[in-house]
Amino acid sequence: MRVDLFDFDLPETSIALRPAEPRDAGRLLVVQPGMALADRTVRDLPGTLRTGDALVFNDTRVIPARLHGVRTRPGAPGQRTEAMLHLREGPARWRAFGRPAKRVAPGDTLRFGALTATVAEKGEAGEIVLDFDRAGPELDAAIAAEGALPLPPYIAGKRAADARDATDYQTIYARNPGAVAAPTAGLHFSEGLLADLDAAGLRRHHVTLHVGAGTFLPVKAEDTEGHRMHAEIGILDADTATALNATRAAGGRIVAIGTTALRLLESAARPDGTLAAFSGPTDIFITPGYRFRAVDALVTNFHLPRSTLFMLVSAFSGLDTMRAAYAHAIEAGYRFYSYGDASLLFPGPGADLP
Repeated sequence: MRVDLFDFDLPETSIALRPAEPRDAGRLLVVQPGMALADRTVRDLPGTLRTGDALVFNDTRVIPARLHGVRTRPGAPGQRTEAMLHLREGPARWRAFGRPAKRVAPGDTLRFGALTATVAEKGEAGEIVLDFDRAGPELDAAIAAEGALPLPPYIAGKRAADARDATDYQTIYARNPGAVAAPTAGLHFSEGLLADLDAAGLRRHHVTLHVGAGTFLPVKAEDTEGHRMHAEIGILDADTATALNATRAAGGRIVAIGTTALRLLESAARPDGTLAAFSGPTDIFITPGYRFRAVDALVTNFHLPRSTLFMLVSAFSGLDTMRAAYAHAIEAGYRFYSYGDASLLFPGPGADLP
């Protein structure tokens, strides 16, 4: 499909630079294809879903994955550099996006304070492979000491990360370190809201998908077939897969909290829609025409124009439906992107393709 079909005008004033306070005070746009849009709040979610539905949360934890340092090579002066980690490939090896991309080459030494790495490989679009001078938990501790929180570029370009972001840009149930971007739909959930979901008879389950920096990359191709998704590591354990299969068998719905949870569930789905245990990389790219197998509803924030995430929600609820929903959201003053408001999407026909 043509990428420009997923473009729309978004005022700068619609971009949220801070989250709502408290977390669950954000607005919630309910989108059911063929029905009127409903303006609600995130706190209304327990009463909007049905008893017996299962909510699936991504429990990944954001790490301080932005490293600032100096590139060195024999006979050349040092040069400032930055590495944005996005995929761990081994105890001492990470894939990253390097800046300035054109001046980083295999064999270069990058020093990030007390942490040192060698550029082992260089790929396209500034991607590099780094071999660090330490491994495992020792490397994790060094990254935590030397790294900075990787706020999305549309926020970082307007203000610096601060102490408040260390809490704001982390879900309250985050427990498995490895993400370099937050699963932002989950940022809306407070302890009180989770208690209300339990009281409403809604089940809660966790999966892990370590969100990579590739989620920030723009789609530069003119057609979706020309875009390559970067792989992310995900885990769905056998007990959770069994429980979710039982939910559907009993007539309940699977509600993905965020596109990351949805992408992992769809990666783990069998052709008949049942789920199997999953552990490993996924680079699933969902665009209109995709047949969803594992997810019945989706809670997600409002996404960038021409992004893979807007393509995903357009595949889920229909491109025309989402164009109308986003136009309403902009007109009604909804706040967009990572710290913005949320939507609750239900599936629509995939037949409204241009």
